[in-house]
Amino acid sequence: MNDWPDRRTGDRSERYGRGSASPQPEGARSMPHIQRRPAQPRTPQRPQVPPQSQGYDDRYQDGGYQDGGYGNSPEPGYDSGYNTGQVYGSGSGGSDGRGGGGRRGGGDGGYVQGRPAPDWRRRIKLGALILVVTVLAVSISTYFWADSKLKREVDLSKVIERPESGDGTNYLIVGSDSREGMSAEEKKRLRTGSAEGKRTDSMMILHDGSNGPTLISLPRDSNVEIPTFVGSESGKKFQGTGRQVKLNAAYAEDGPELLVRTVEFNTGLHIDHYVEIGFGGFAKIVDAIGGVELDIPKAFKDKKSGADFQAGKQTLNGEQSLAFVRTRYAFAGSDLDRTKNQQKFLAALASQTATPSTIINPFKLYPTMGAGLDTLIVDKDMSLWALGNMFFAMKGVTGGEGTSMNMPISGSIGGNLVWDKAKVKQLVQQLNNDEKVTVKGN
Repeated sequence: MNDWPDRRTGDRSERYGRGSASPQPEGARSMPHIQRRPAQPRTPQRPQVPPQSQGYDDRYQDGGYQDGGYGNSPEPGYDSGYNTGQVYGSGSGGSDGRGGGGRRGGGDGGYVQGRPAPDWRRRIKLGALILVVTVLAVSISTYFWADSKLKREVDLSKVIERPESGDGTNYLIVGSDSREGMSAEEKKRLRTGSAEGKRTDSMMILHDGSNGPTLISLPRDSNVEIPTFVGSESGKKFQGTGRQVKLNAAYAEDGPELLVRTVEFNTGLHIDHYVEIGFGGFAKIVDAIGGVELDIPKAFKDKKSGADFQAGKQTLNGEQSLAFVRTRYAFAGSDLDRTKNQQKFLAALASQTATPSTIINPFKLYPTMGAGLDTLIVDKDMSLWALGNMFFAMKGVTGGEGTSMNMPISGSIGGNLVWDKAKVKQLVQQLNNDEKVTVKGN
């Protein structure tokens, strides 16, 4: 009996490959011809699952699949493509192929058996806690960063014979012509000149009380008396002689401490805090917030300050802003008109800086704070809280509840502006009692 495959000829003793008994070399022999059926395309085999006792497909008859898949002589490796019952994916009611229950419901939703539903209340509480902790951490770090930048250089304890404090808080705000930290190019661009030292270009008293803020400009050409004072550096006492000078001369003679002493002596108003900013810092703050929008009622030009403005609403950058607040020769009222422009600008600056778009935007907040704090000079007792209150009080000046004015003037002497003593006394009394200011200035 021949047990070789059907249609294959040759003696069984004829072997091929290593160990053949034939004397003919292996490479010279030829393979006997074998007739094969055309090869069927091979497809990946799917696991076979026996037909279920129920729910069988009526295409099974007599153990075969009549559509040509399985018959009396199935070919090895032939796959008809019929799904044998194995379910792939997450169809309705199917198995996930892992021996356990899969998804319930349709393939686009439902839940996985054995996995608990998410506890959204717990997640929300945890998220809120993380947010609060993050905000606190950022706020605390920002506070200490900002506090470390303040230059607390003015010692008001050196000021002697001070008047008693009244209700509310009084700030003496000074704009100096200091060029400290400015390059030669910046001095040229901002038209500041290169004078050594520093002088006061503007002086204002800001009263923050329960009846709204009051901003009072002190013209630099005001005629005042230099009182007895103690030198801020020497510690030596200088006796007053009744000497009459312009107000800005007090600053030039012995700095912030003598300026505070002179203002208190000539007004009778106690100054609680001192704030000073120079040319460079002022321009940087304006540029950091993207400029200040201002409505200029009348066009003017001034060669000395570099001002050249048309009438109407416009946004001023740092250079233009500095020119705007320094100009006085273009106005008939000279220094008095300049102080009004300074008040108007500072109120607009505070109003446009203290906005959500600046406060909650770190890309604007930190550059603005950095530009301002790097150039601010304050008294030793100034806190960030007090500085913030001053800033928002400045904003409130134009908010309908505030008042802005010049110190009341009665005339002039030798080119200096003389204060109206009766009105000044009434004004100071109203401020000390934290009353609504009714006195009118120039």
